[in-house]
Amino acid sequence: MMLASILVLLVTNPSAMLSEMIGSSTQALDLCIELCAIYVIWLGFVELLDASGLSEKLAKLLRPLIKKIFKVDNSEIQKIIALNLSANMLGIGNASTPMGIRAMNALDDKSGKANFSMIMLIVINATSIQLLPTTIIGLRTSAGSQNPADIIIPTLIATICTTLLGIFLVHLIDKIKNKCKRRRK
Repeated sequence: MMLASILVLLVTNPSAMLSEMIGSSTQALDLCIELCAIYVIWLGFVELLDASGLSEKLAKLLRPLIKKIFKVDNSEIQKIIALNLSANMLGIGNASTPMGIRAMNALDDKSGKANFSMIMLIVINATSIQLLPTTIIGLRTSAGSQNPADIIIPTLIATICTTLLGIFLVHLIDKIKNKCKRRRK
């Protein structure tokens, strides 16, 4: 099917196809450069947070919540999770990936299976409350949107709902799993 479509385009108007391919490639490259600029700024911001000690303060602020949600007592892991969650909340998911990987490695109990905390981290990263969806705003800006930030409130509402539901379901499934384990014993 795809081959037939390409052949039709080549036979009917090859110059238009070539022009579109070049134009699309240029737009894709421009978008990549704009996104790189956004990520450089936010990765620098995250590095400044860490260097200034604000990441430690943020971790202390989020520690009770992280401890309750993730069931983790290790302060270094809590700090990494706090940075990961903060970057996600600012809408810079790709910038939070290195911290997410570090947190996942730290949470690994070497059993070969995902534990409760690892599953929770995946769910919260997937649903991620977006206080400021910077990547989407950047994409909307580059696409010429008149009001690129008008998605902040709907995005905030949707991500709060999905994150709370995700947290609830992980805790519910964990309770059911533990109850089944106790019955088997």
